[in-house]
Amino acid sequence: MQGLIPDPIALRPIVERRFRHDPDGMVWISRAACVDDDPELFFPVGSSEASIEQERRAKLVCAGCPVRSDCLEWSLATCQDAGVWGGLGEEERREIRRARRRGLPAPLVAVG
Repeated sequence: MQGLIPDPIALRPIVERRFRHDPDGMVWISRAACVDDDPELFFPVGSSEASIEQERRAKLVCAGCPVRSDCLEWSLATCQDAGVWGGLGEEERREIRRARRRGLPAPLVAVG
């Protein structure tokens, strides 16, 4: 085994893609149910009862959105860590990203 050099590609950690604004990748946003809502609704701060209620209201807007899956996939691909995207909160999206990194099926998450 002496003299073998480890494959540098195999040793690289898996790194998620970082946000790159591609207007063509966001054509769905004009059809989003949230397009006319106050953006602050989708970015609750903290874990107080008021924040939990705010997240619930944001998810209700997402529930009937015709581009919900596009929004969720965009948020996962661009590593959106904050807010409600595609009907899922921050921790719910983190669980999906973790599962994808491990090559596992995405966890089921309750909506609403």
